[in-house]
Amino acid sequence: MIYIVCGLIIAIIYCGDMWVKNRVEQQMGEEDNNSPKECAGACSLLGGRILIRKYHNKGAILNWGHKRRRMVAVVSVVLCVMMWGVFMLSFGHRGNHLLRIGLAFLLGGAFSNTYDRLKRQYVVDYFSFNVKWKRLGNVVFNISDFCIMLGAVLMVIGTV
Repeated sequence: MIYIVCGLIIAIIYCGDMWVKNRVEQQMGEEDNNSPKECAGACSLLGGRILIRKYHNKGAILNWGHKRRRMVAVVSVVLCVMMWGVFMLSFGHRGNHLLRIGLAFLLGGAFSNTYDRLKRQYVVDYFSFNVKWKRLGNVVFNISDFCIMLGAVLMVIGTV
């Protein structure tokens, strides 16, 4: 049963995030000058606390490595393969469902972002938080980013 649950988690995260990324790409037009592009009209959620934006992240987290896209893509693929291996090995042991679910969240997000790096040469990020702290407000995320973070937390809790 846990195999099915984990497979569904991976598929839902991957497909859902790819669907949103494609919608953002189609509806928000071309990116201008590598800065986040605000959408026209009412593009906010939760009373304006979350802004829908479009940003092409050409590197890894916070655009780190944007001048070495190929290296970032290779590292991303290697990490996905390693995590997939850990995920598959985890099924040889009883219990520890939290670790497997964490790995599923992490893999769903990692597969989506890695696919973007390989296919588009950048990752589509599309929302940010409307907060007073400017540094956080300028960071643009996607659903996969949060799934990767959630998966890492669940993995840590699952191994303790």
